[in-house]
Amino acid sequence: MTTLVGVIADTHIPQRLKSLPPGIAQAFDGVSLILHAGDISTLRVLEELNHIAPVLAVIGNADPPWWNLPHRRVLQVEGHRIGLTHGHSGWRHYLWDKIRNQWSGFEQSRYLRYASEAFDQVDVIVTGHTHRPYLTYVNGVLLFNPGPVAPDYYTPVGPTVGVLRVETRSVQARIVAVGH
Repeated sequence: MTTLVGVIADTHIPQRLKSLPPGIAQAFDGVSLILHAGDISTLRVLEELNHIAPVLAVIGNADPPWWNLPHRRVLQVEGHRIGLTHGHSGWRHYLWDKIRNQWSGFEQSRYLRYASEAFDQVDVIVTGHTHRPYLTYVNGVLLFNPGPVAPDYYTPVGPTVGVLRVETRSVQARIVAVGH
């Protein structure tokens, strides 16, 4: 059996963008579930995505703490354990990383380490936070950031989301440009 899972992060609505780009509905056509990796900024985003498929979300550093969303969660799809986190690793790391990024520049490896340290025994880790898409394997675990929907993205294609194709024997990920 195959399950498609939509992956989205860093929507920042209405802080940086008025609404979700219309290309998201097309990118998520056929998904059974949507994972939002934080920095949602308004619950309206989750309501809109829920019209496409059920949504599971985690809190990001731009989300109000009274939403009571978890910092991380683990779910199982087709026998694969998927960890979901925003990726900022808490306020202490977030503030220190802001300073460190100003001094020495952005280091993707630091955020990959945060994501890896957040979970034990998962097959996939989904994150957001960096506004930089990545899809890589570290010690057999797929680390996947679909990139941001909001501006401040670091790719020439603009806003992106992701789709996980989860089958009993494998998980494949792809990044999808959704337009402005």
